[in-house]
Amino acid sequence: MPPKARAARALVLSYAGCSTCKKALKWLGDHDVEVEVRAIVDEPPTAAELKVWVPKSSKPVRKWLNTSGLSYRALDKDVVAAAKDEEIMRWLTKDGKLVKRPVLVAGDRVLVGFDADAYADAFG
Repeated sequence: MPPKARAARALVLSYAGCSTCKKALKWLGDHDVEVEVRAIVDEPPTAAELKVWVPKSSKPVRKWLNTSGLSYRALDKDVVAAAKDEEIMRWLTKDGKLVKRPVLVAGDRVLVGFDADAYADAFG
């Protein structure tokens, strides 16, 4: 079993109006995980971060898209379907609301979205 990602400080890319982000931050607080919160809309992930984080998340870049948000719905479905991973990554760096959230980075772990079981696995 891989070691837990108990880092001195976890980075959470979050949106203040996101109920899922609020649940994740509450879970982290309840489990005494120290976090640095970064406003995902003001400071979306950079291309360099995504090149590292996407593989660590074990999710394809398309799973990083916030498909329920207005930014995603504003995209043409055919354009999204035809987009290559590099193009999707470029979109994610330009519009933080396109990114599924929260994004949690702790050690070698990157979790996209909130799943209490995945958080418990990461932080024990």
